[in-house]
Amino acid sequence: MGQIIINNLNVFGYHGVYEQEKSNGQNFIVNIVADTSFEKAQKTDDLSNTIDYGTMCIFIKKFFEDKAYDLLEKAANELALEIIYTFTEINTLRLEILKPDAPINADFDSVGVRIKKTWTKVAIGMGSNMGDKHAYLDEAMEKLLEYPQIRNLVVSDYIETRPYGNVEQDDFLNGAATFETILSAEEVLELLNKIESEAGRTREVHWGPRTLDLDILLYGDAVIDTRDLTVPHIDMCNRSFVLAPLNLIAPGMVHPVRRRTIRDLYDQLAKETNAEENIKDV
Repeated sequence: MGQIIINNLNVFGYHGVYEQEKSNGQNFIVNIVADTSFEKAQKTDDLSNTIDYGTMCIFIKKFFEDKAYDLLEKAANELALEIIYTFTEINTLRLEILKPDAPINADFDSVGVRIKKTWTKVAIGMGSNMGDKHAYLDEAMEKLLEYPQIRNLVVSDYIETRPYGNVEQDDFLNGAATFETILSAEEVLELLNKIESEAGRTREVHWGPRTLDLDILLYGDAVIDTRDLTVPHIDMCNRSFVLAPLNLIAPGMVHPVRRRTIRDLYDQLAKETNAEENIKDV
């Protein structure tokens, strides 16, 4: 890995809350650190195999010329997104925007904001046991691809499994997917809930039948425990219909609490419960 660094790039723009900032504009200073791979560039000595920092500087200056926001926080977020979508080789971006001439009645060098965007690998589980199960799962994955905040989507084969819990219902079609995202875990949850809702998902019976069920299993190496979200998924290690499809596409992903790979967790569960007898490829 390597880093592309831009220090003290001077640009001019009209970001600010006060009327004088909107009408007169002011100077800004931009600092960038972008994590990327230098492997191809080191081997070929070819500019096309790396990020051209000259092009990035021009890109940033044009952003400041074309856009205007009240808050520097908003400007930083929008610029960071545009950079990471345009320069797709970036894995992690750290952006700082400083205002040396901010209209503040105080003695200071500059004020500003910093923001970080990083592509995080996420694993999700999915299932359906109502209507056209294949279609519900396929359409959910197609919708994920519509979002620029999602990349490198990999989807497992689907497997048919018996229902989990004591509610009498049809067999499930289950699968798993992995992708990289710059969304937070909470934003991923919000997106998955939106896709579920669009598929007609209701939550009337716990562990009951559903058109579409999408669950975050892993979010990088994060451990999250809030009212709305628990990551890693609290019961994933006990569910063959979760581990079996995930093992097909991401056997090397590591459970951040158990500190074991998905392959290890699935093999252990299969030995303990004969889990392979309860599923079949479809």
